[in-house]
Amino acid sequence: MAVHAHPDDESSKGAATMARYVADGVEVLVVTCTGGERGDILNPAMDRPEVKADIGKVREAEMARAREILGVRQSWLGFVDSGFPEGDPPPPLPEGCFALEPLETATAPLVRAVRDFRPHVMLTYDDNGGYPHPDHVMCHKVSVEAFEAAGDPERYPDAGEPWQPLKLYYHMTFSKERILALHAAMEKAGLESPYGEWLERLEDGERPKWDVTTRVPCADHFETRDRALLAHATQIDPDGFWFVVPLDVQREAWPTEDYHLARSLVDTELPEDDLFAGIRERVSL
Repeated sequence: MAVHAHPDDESSKGAATMARYVADGVEVLVVTCTGGERGDILNPAMDRPEVKADIGKVREAEMARAREILGVRQSWLGFVDSGFPEGDPPPPLPEGCFALEPLETATAPLVRAVRDFRPHVMLTYDDNGGYPHPDHVMCHKVSVEAFEAAGDPERYPDAGEPWQPLKLYYHMTFSKERILALHAAMEKAGLESPYGEWLERLEDGERPKWDVTTRVPCADHFETRDRALLAHATQIDPDGFWFVVPLDVQREAWPTEDYHLARSLVDTELPEDDLFAGIRERVSL
């Protein structure tokens, strides 16, 4: 089960991993916390009045195309996008949005989804949300709460029969190590790297809070990931940042998607190359 804040997040974080496991016969469910109703239109070709007027329905249709491409199941928690407040100081979040929901209210439908789907592994964001969007931070909070509560019959008693997932991971998609490797590979190939300014913003010697513990080989599914990304046409510009690095360069320089093992109820040895390490010995997938 991969828990995400908005439609398109599932295609930009961990999509090739999901496609790899689907190809291996694993059932995969994406849970999307909000409808992305307050997201900006980032593709100039889609920046049209009729799209803006019905952005919620448009993003729902985009999600349907992406989940078909990835081969996953997908469900909505039904909360309202919080938007990303900008300014100094930033404006208050809109009333009724996902990030302002009480934790138990926001977690209850996810606990129900966990108990219904019965995943062995859950994926989510770190405590900063991957980046500090209010919905991403809230997604982290509800995912951790659901992981800890879903197996306890005394918690969320109206949310179905208890089920305890065995491992919880954080996405480490944009690690400094990966960016450096892709940057070097582009320069070696004689191509202009899109990461120059990004690297300048990173402090020298900066150490990430969360180490990468798990690298999942999934280069054969990078093309599927990109097709799923392109399905989110309001968010993804086909001429934009996501597609500057050729797939053959990516496959050679960094053929994995990376994670931090935040919680495990099974024995496993680090580093891992499989989200199900320690689980395969206990259950038949």
